[in-house]
Amino acid sequence: MRDGTPFTGGFGQRLRQLRVGSGLSREALAHASGVSVRALADMERGRTRGPQRRTVQALAEALGLAGDEAAGLEESAAGGRPRPRTAPGPAGSGPLALPRDILDFTARGPALARLLELAQAAGRGLPVVAVVSGQPGLGKTAFAVHAAHRLAPYFPDGQFALDLHGMDAEPTTPGDSLARLLGAVGVADAAIPAGTEDRAGLWRSLAGERRLLLLLDNAAAESQVAPLLPGSGPSVTLVTSRHALAGLESVHRVDLALLRREEAVELLARIIGPERVAAEAQAARDLADLCGHLPLAVRIAGQRLMSRPHERLGKLVARLAAEGRRLDGLQAGSLRVRAAFALSYRQLPPRSRTVLRRAALSAGADFSPETAAVLAGLSYDDAVACAEELTDAGLLHSDAAVERYRFHDLLRLYAAEQVDTEDGPEVRGAALDRAASWMLRRATAAALHFDADHQRAVPQGDPDPETAPAGRDEARAWLEAERAQWLAALRRAHGTGRHRQVVDAAEAMHWFSDLNQHWEQWVEVFRLSAASARLLGSRRDEAVHLNYLSWAHNCCTHDAGAALRSADAALAAARECRDGLQEGWALGYGAGALQRQGRIREAEERLREGARCLSSESSPQGRLAELTLLNTLGTLLRETGRAAEALELHHRSERICRAGVPGRTDGVIGLYLAVTRLHIGNDLAALGRWHEAEVTLRQALSALEAAQVSSWAERTRLHLGRTLAALGHPQARATLRSARDALAALGSPLHAEAAEALASLEDAGPATT
Repeated sequence: MRDGTPFTGGFGQRLRQLRVGSGLSREALAHASGVSVRALADMERGRTRGPQRRTVQALAEALGLAGDEAAGLEESAAGGRPRPRTAPGPAGSGPLALPRDILDFTARGPALARLLELAQAAGRGLPVVAVVSGQPGLGKTAFAVHAAHRLAPYFPDGQFALDLHGMDAEPTTPGDSLARLLGAVGVADAAIPAGTEDRAGLWRSLAGERRLLLLLDNAAAESQVAPLLPGSGPSVTLVTSRHALAGLESVHRVDLALLRREEAVELLARIIGPERVAAEAQAARDLADLCGHLPLAVRIAGQRLMSRPHERLGKLVARLAAEGRRLDGLQAGSLRVRAAFALSYRQLPPRSRTVLRRAALSAGADFSPETAAVLAGLSYDDAVACAEELTDAGLLHSDAAVERYRFHDLLRLYAAEQVDTEDGPEVRGAALDRAASWMLRRATAAALHFDADHQRAVPQGDPDPETAPAGRDEARAWLEAERAQWLAALRRAHGTGRHRQVVDAAEAMHWFSDLNQHWEQWVEVFRLSAASARLLGSRRDEAVHLNYLSWAHNCCTHDAGAALRSADAALAAARECRDGLQEGWALGYGAGALQRQGRIREAEERLREGARCLSSESSPQGRLAELTLLNTLGTLLRETGRAAEALELHHRSERICRAGVPGRTDGVIGLYLAVTRLHIGNDLAALGRWHEAEVTLRQALSALEAAQVSSWAERTRLHLGRTLAALGHPQARATLRSARDALAALGSPLHAEAAEALASLEDAGPATT
């Protein structure tokens, strides 16, 4: 007692009297002792009644206490410690000390900042619990350890790390974990209760009085973690797990994403040195990409290069570029990407392991539950349950908007290895055949929603009618989402000799393909179907699908040479089997290719010959083919300076549309009429009849937008924009800008024309009214 006043009360009152007697503010004492202001406030208010010996010693030194005064302060602190104690070491020391921090730790700035905010706010309400979960290799433990070292100054009463061994065959039990934690805060072995529930109660009591930082690494499940969480007080607990631990309530979740490319390169530079990375900058970027920006993979690549200081980065890039050797190359000493994946894989139930490895056989960047179900030989509901379990385990990523899943690239390689190891070629082949058959049956049924030759309320042949797409909108969405899957199925069916299924699927796709001319894949689709038709020995089918192939070369990839070759082959097959309809189409497609090559006279001759051939065809298909050739011929005439002849020809097409075509719906004829009006509008524009052209083009655009035919609608918007520009209309810029952006998104070469038209308009100055 410095001023002769006897000390009263517990540790908090004693500390306050000493501080005030020394003339120190809390901030000054905090600065001198290294104990936070919040911790001092908690002590003085009695919230922390028995701080650790190290904390008391720091306070005594800052207050200038010695001898009996320092001993008295420690005695009052010991009185607030509720159990017989051993003398604890410094905060963060001992058997549960934090692991060594990683000096080259990279990125994760926002996540660290959020944890710092939580640490600073600890004590205002419930204890803070942050769960760091995600796929293997994300660096969850490295992040948590680094964060713990950054947060340590806020927790002077102790920082403890406990590995829960969640990936072991026998994870640490809550009872054993509690015993270690109680020992770490000074409870003697003899004073630790026997039962888990009693241990948890004592732990909550002691932790609630201290500013503790607790790192629970590698948790297996909620039941392993929940008993270890403080119930009150100013503590922060960091939990890492490969599982989502979705059952833990009132926790903050830290979602670690893959590194960005530049972050992955930065990590590599910190490991092997910036000079080495700068010397092979592109190789470093390629290496980051081959590692999938996965922190563990990047670290392994860096450690491997670090152990071989003279090896070039390009050499490792060349090795990893071969998918079959990539996982073999991503190992350095005991660090192995494959081993990290294997730990999680072995923890899975048998059905989920099957779904994981078979899903690796799917095509494309992601897959649906239907695909997983068919490949794994499970029901849809079972496949969904397994996929969700795999997502919770961090082995799959689920789409935020729709029920689809995707792999990390390296994990897909690992899962594919397990197919070879556990299933073998026969089971693998059977799964692929099963999936290809199912996928093509659904794709065929979905595409028939768009086929004018199949006017059924519900197309037949879907493998699961209860889940089949209903209506055009659902069918379109399914065909677009599963494009990679049904295209892979088409390849598989062709390669295994199921040629009739290939031809039927491609035939069903014919009308749908016209709505998606920006898909380059149509060339492959119709190349496969034409080849299958030839192998079936059907010259008529071959002519049909060679014509489709010529269309795809003309309209989708703009390869006039290939289009002409396919059209000539189709013409030969059609004439051999005396099919006038296919002969007319072949002449028309060949003309289009000739026109693109600048062979205008030959193109015109073919178009006129094709129109004459089709005029004698009485079928609905013949009428529509004639309409197409007449419109194409009119376009050629307009582009060669004969706009008046073109307009007359297009008015002829318009009369055919208005008269109707038996066997064709109003929607189909309306689509042909809209395209014809596009041509008429362009004819009128070429003749300088701008106002008439505007009205006609607006009519065409409205109809094409309603039909959701993007390629034709945006082409029409381009021509409307040009017409509006000629009229000095204030909407010209916005119309051309919209056309340019949409055509670019569709991958259409017309986007360059739209950009040029917009640039010319911008150069002309402000819009006029």
